[in-house]
Amino acid sequence: MKIFTLLSAGLLLLSSTCIFAEEHADEALKHANAAVTHGKAGHASVLVEHTEEALKHARKSAEISEGEARKHIDQGIKLLENAIEHGKQGHAEVATGAAEEAVKHIEAGNK
Repeated sequence: MKIFTLLSAGLLLLSSTCIFAEEHADEALKHANAAVTHGKAGHASVLVEHTEEALKHARKSAEISEGEARKHIDQGIKLLENAIEHGKQGHAEVATGAAEEAVKHIEAGNK
């Protein structure tokens, strides 16, 4: 009986960890997509705001993710950082491209 309880608790913990990672990845995607939308409109400063929010959630997702998913989230983080850097310089087009690539990686890490 104790083994069953231990296994059940372990599975529950593992599944909740996946859920938290997905929640953060979903929020990261929401903000990264908003950043892309604003970047395409030439709003570099708003792109930066959304990208910074996306980055916070992507980092939290990376803390929980493992394996291939973690690699994609990590790559998405690098691209978000790149988007912020270029957005702060007013390079909306370059920042948008980086944010679009980040979206692809975060989506791949969230499957």
